[in-house]
Amino acid sequence: MLRAVVETAVDGVILIDADGTVQMFNPACEQLFGFAADEVIGQNVKMLMPAHFSDAHDGYIANYLATGDRKIIGIGREVEGQRRDGTIFPMDLSVGESKRNGTTHFVGIIRDLTERRRSDRAIREAVARLETVVETAVDGVILIDADGTVQMFNPACERLFEFEAAEVIGRNVKMLMPAHFRDEHDRYIANYLATGARKIIGIGREVEGQRKNGTVFPMDLSVGEAQQDGAPVFVGIIHDLTERKKAEVQLAHAQKMEVVGQLSGGVAHDFNNLLTVVMGNAELLGLSLRARPDLHELADGIMRAGERGAELTRRLLAFSRKQYLRPARLDLNHLIGELRALLRATLRANIHVDLKLADNLHAGLVDPAQIEAALLNLCLNAQDAMPDGGNLSLSTANITLDSSYRERNLEVPPGDYAVIAVTDTGEGMPPDVLARVFEPFFTTKEVGKGSGLGLSMVYGFVKQSGGHVSIYSEPGLGTTVRIYLPTAEGHRAAPSAQADRPGILPARNNETVLIVEDDPMVRSFAVTCVRAFGYRAIAAGSGDEALGLLSEDSGVDVLFTDIVMPGGVNGWDLAERARARDPDLRVIYSSGYAIETLTARNRMPEGAIFLNKPYRRVELARCLHEVISAAAEGNAKES
Repeated sequence: MLRAVVETAVDGVILIDADGTVQMFNPACEQLFGFAADEVIGQNVKMLMPAHFSDAHDGYIANYLATGDRKIIGIGREVEGQRRDGTIFPMDLSVGESKRNGTTHFVGIIRDLTERRRSDRAIREAVARLETVVETAVDGVILIDADGTVQMFNPACERLFEFEAAEVIGRNVKMLMPAHFRDEHDRYIANYLATGARKIIGIGREVEGQRKNGTVFPMDLSVGEAQQDGAPVFVGIIHDLTERKKAEVQLAHAQKMEVVGQLSGGVAHDFNNLLTVVMGNAELLGLSLRARPDLHELADGIMRAGERGAELTRRLLAFSRKQYLRPARLDLNHLIGELRALLRATLRANIHVDLKLADNLHAGLVDPAQIEAALLNLCLNAQDAMPDGGNLSLSTANITLDSSYRERNLEVPPGDYAVIAVTDTGEGMPPDVLARVFEPFFTTKEVGKGSGLGLSMVYGFVKQSGGHVSIYSEPGLGTTVRIYLPTAEGHRAAPSAQADRPGILPARNNETVLIVEDDPMVRSFAVTCVRAFGYRAIAAGSGDEALGLLSEDSGVDVLFTDIVMPGGVNGWDLAERARARDPDLRVIYSSGYAIETLTARNRMPEGAIFLNKPYRRVELARCLHEVISAAAEGNAKES
């Protein structure tokens, strides 16, 4: 029976005498060492040991027989064995002693530790890899038990919650939650342990965390479950959503402002068409009523109201970034210095103006008239915020915005900027007002004390100039508006597309003018004016109709066309096709959109004459005179 046990044992069983001679070598030993039993039996056991163990073995046997001092018998230990092919492997050796007929024998039980060593090493390496991942993870990793006690708190969690790991481990995870989440967490854990119903495990959701300083922040929490010593543990992966939330808010705001800008530009275009008719007919009415001063004054009132409407449309175009700018290299410190005198004359006596101008300020690339109007607007707003008086500061600085600033402000390209800051000591603004301050027609002023377009005009102008506007305000602590303008190192301002022209009386040579305008009221007004100037006028309501008239009447001298028209042929196309037929044809373009919006499409011919709506009859007369005079001069030179 004993032999059967030994022969079938999974572990190696070896029997040696006091001299170390092998007496028995079971099949498990044969598999383990690679020797057949008859190759080992009768040989010294040292043949199964690497050299550094064989020498120690002789000394150990001799010492034991002489002194009885045991080092392994009845205890066991981990040693090394050597296979027939010379490879060395780890093994666990347990040794027992027996005496037979006064002779000492030793029985060794041998268990191969190769796989266990390999498994242990794999486990250690896996644990090391996992620890490295956890320690270096960008996201927070936290481990809690079923009671909510924190067992692990990685460095990312330390940065995120601003607690040291030692301050958190061993405490309940609720310390990292705002109050309204704590009770919910307790109920969730209890319900899950009682029923197994999952609400977040394996799914994840957006929750809130609380930092050491008490601030609350949004985070994405994914939770996994595992078992440790037969009890559930939970691993939470935490991703900070603060920057993403900021980006989403900025993107939504930018999209809203873009939509409002497009709407504003469209409204301004249509409104300019109406103003062209209102102001033009009011001007004609005023001319015909010179003999009636009372009625002539009414016509002038209509004109003044129309001019105020035109100013509103210009501000709408400024907000929608569709106004015509004339950027130039500008010394901003000098401009602000000159503006100070105007502010002293404009602002109340209880407003103290202070200038803090940086040395060696970069030159700005900006429209001088527009930046001056923007600063004046901001200063007037600051005065309104200080009804009892206060300090108004205008300061300048050079600044470089890097990519990290771009991450927080999506619309701002990195680079060098000249910054103008306007700061007041006024009432400040609450967050809900601050969030809408650049929207057109949004105002906190009383009815009749502002159009609500001032700050939106500043916003649109700066954005169109390639800059950036930021505003900081706290109730009771005043407001600071910073304008970041692109620098103009090495830049020379380009000439404007349309220079100012002096008043010129219209010529009366009975030239023919083709008026192309899809709005019937604007078309009727233009025809009336052109005929009043002494020209022959023919009219078309579309580009297709105009092409038909041009083919019928080859005597057209001037094409006066709206640019944006419905249908397949717009003003650009009409002019190109008309000039292909008659290269000497003179063209005047008109639109309710600003010239800069139109020239962005690179279709405005060099030297083209552009008349922006709403236009006055004298401006139309001036344009007609200019193109016809230029044609006459050209013909004279050729002859």
